[in-house]
Amino acid sequence: MENVSIDGAYIYFQIPVFGGINVTQTMLSLLIVTILLSVAGYYLGRNLQKRPGKLQALTEKGVLILRNLVCSTMGKHNAHWTPYIGTIFLSSLCGSLIGMTGFLRSTTADLSVPLTWGIMTSVIIWYQSIKANGVKGWLKGFAEPIAVMLPMNIVSEIAQPVAMAFRHFGNVAGGGVINSILYTALGLLSTAVIGFLSKTIVVPIVLFILALMLVYRGKQKKKTLFIILGAALAVLGLIGILQFTGILSDIPIFQYGIPAVLSVYFDLFSGFVQAFVFSLLSMVYISGACPPPENK
Repeated sequence: MENVSIDGAYIYFQIPVFGGINVTQTMLSLLIVTILLSVAGYYLGRNLQKRPGKLQALTEKGVLILRNLVCSTMGKHNAHWTPYIGTIFLSSLCGSLIGMTGFLRSTTADLSVPLTWGIMTSVIIWYQSIKANGVKGWLKGFAEPIAVMLPMNIVSEIAQPVAMAFRHFGNVAGGGVINSILYTALGLLSTAVIGFLSKTIVVPIVLFILALMLVYRGKQKKKTLFIILGAALAVLGLIGILQFTGILSDIPIFQYGIPAVLSVYFDLFSGFVQAFVFSLLSMVYISGACPPPENK
């Protein structure tokens, strides 16, 4: 599970140009994600056959699902935006999941990354508006429906990518910070529990007796919960004995398993949801600037 520093990404070194460019942990993660996606795209897209194998069929199915999503959200006339939306989605998803390595930082836990994606989407929207209405028509749109709305419309255009970025960044970074705080709290809890168990040999022995009773009862009644509780108490008893005899010390028992379960939500589920939502918002905003030909 990733340990997220509240202070920001770790700085490896600084390039002495333009006042100093920091090479951070996020930049390394971005480079790795870019290389992995590029290699995967090359590998999956080469030697395409008319009769596809399992891997090609799976790849084509994924591309078809993405294209259908883009067409249903943006309209068939905007199907050419599928590669862009797919790139945003995969970059966000893989950027969030790479934090699960434990030694790399999630790229989306750095505000500059989703903010860049949001600005890219805004630039596309502005370009499409200028392409359809010309520079004068685009600038005139800021003063519609009345001139007094000009400041609010300008603020709205600026707020759009910022809001997208903060939403994505806040959910990913917030989950990482919660994980880090919980990981520390579980370490303190482990120290307290093990300290209590190792004060006397009586407590671990009592735990072993209770564990045997629960396991026996669970097998008789076919209650899986009793067996699981019995196994847990047996482990605590064993750790207490090892701690009391001095064989092992300072075992963070609660830091194993529990953080991994939480990581399934914060890193897997939440990462997928945030990538999907960000891509969906990009599709909605771009489609607004790219109406069907008959509506232009």
